[in-house]
Amino acid sequence: MGIQQRRPTGAELTILRVLWEGGPRTVREIHQVLSEGKPARPMGYTTVLKLLQIMTEKGLVTRDESQRPQIYRAAYSQQHTQRQMVGDLVQRVFGGSVKALVMQALATKKSTPEELEAMERLLDRFEGGEK
Repeated sequence: MGIQQRRPTGAELTILRVLWEGGPRTVREIHQVLSEGKPARPMGYTTVLKLLQIMTEKGLVTRDESQRPQIYRAAYSQQHTQRQMVGDLVQRVFGGSVKALVMQALATKKSTPEELEAMERLLDRFEGGEK
């Protein structure tokens, strides 16, 4: 039986985005990206280091200890993490109803015609309407 991936916190997701967008990095490189990002996310070096240690224990990142400085990598792809978190959200907040999630998402922010068209294509594919 596999170990269920633990949900990342907001700060952990910020670090994961750096790793997903730029690939494996050192603590210093992650800290630098966060400090220079637009908008900059004020997070001290020791905070980044501590979060990476926690994330390693949670299985969210892996650490290559064969070199110095150590390199951190996201343990899961962005898509995998998003699916896991959305699945959890659907169960906890919407009682397992994907329809309720989609309806609330659509009511929250106006979608562009392109986004609506992409959603229609996706629904068609799931319903078997598209070959």
